Amino acid sequence: MLSCGYGLVMINRRLIMGGMGAAFAGLALPQSVIARPVIRPPRLRQGDTVGLIAPASSDDNPLHLEMALNTVRGMGLVPKLGRHVMDRHGYLSGTDQARAADINAMFADDEVRAIFSVRGGWGSARILPLLDWDMIRDHPKLLVGLSDVTALHLAFAAKTGFATIHAPNVSNRWNEISWNSFWRLAFTGETPLLGGAQGQDILQDRWRTTAIRSGKAQGRLLGGNLTVLSTMMGTPWLPDFDGAILFLEDVGEAEYRIDRMLNQLALGGVLGKLAGVIFGQCTRCTSNYPDYAGFTLPDIYGQYFAPLGVPAFSGANFGHVSNQLCLPSGAVVEMDADAGTIRSLHPIVS
Repeated sequence: MLSCGYGLVMINRRLIMGGMGAAFAGLALPQSVIARPVIRPPRLRQGDTVGLIAPASSDDNPLHLEMALNTVRGMGLVPKLGRHVMDRHGYLSGTDQARAADINAMFADDEVRAIFSVRGGWGSARILPLLDWDMIRDHPKLLVGLSDVTALHLAFAAKTGFATIHAPNVSNRWNEISWNSFWRLAFTGETPLLGGAQGQDILQDRWRTTAIRSGKAQGRLLGGNLTVLSTMMGTPWLPDFDGAILFLEDVGEAEYRIDRMLNQLALGGVLGKLAGVIFGQCTRCTSNYPDYAGFTLPDIYGQYFAPLGVPAFSGANFGHVSNQLCLPSGAVVEMDADAGTIRSLHPIVS
């Protein structure tokens, strides 16, 4: 698993994605989901101040940071840098204590309305015991990022009770699909239909999904980067996966390593609890050997997901790719394996 490369923001405020809508009726949710209290962070508004943090790997190149700042400004938001964003401690962006302090400070700061990760890499899981979870829970704000930030998404789902957004880090490329899905989730408080044809045949050709097992399912959307998730197995920072919709992505992992990590989720009891599965993009995860005779990724997905007896599909456009969808991590959603879509059942912001 590697972090995404840098890119310039290309933001378009035309809302081209599928329309709003209420939840589909008739699908029973687990009692653990029904009983869960609903906490909604405030929605974003043009001109809001948002915090920028670097919870994982270091990058002290000022040009890359300026690109991240311009991305946030292009969203109509005002960036506020964490004190230690440009620190370096080995391959980390500052010590564990410093990186955790930046997150705690951003949640405690009443001026800051949401928190964006600048980059991924490795290191977010190291700071989980150092975060002030009571304070964070009392100051709900959107947390935005992906890749190594999966550790934070999962821990927030376990400890806080409010949704976060699995989205590009601000040093990554924000193209039209990313921006539009983020706008509708974070700014307007809609429940957009994410994925599917999105009204554009050319996108459907590029992001063609495959139903591993047909059907619809409802549950809490949990997951992110498979490598990070698998390394958190057996820790107190994982949420309850009972009745969840698991979403996964990865980058730079050979087929046998994807097999190994899914096997870990199976042996650890996670896969057997699920209501549905969505595997997005596994970028550069195929063997380059001309005489390779092992399992393909579709083979592996079928081996692990088809026997679960729940709806599952692969190929959704999220992960270490450009023009990816932003997803409401921790929210209760409905997935449609045949249409290749995801829709939050409720707004994730107030």
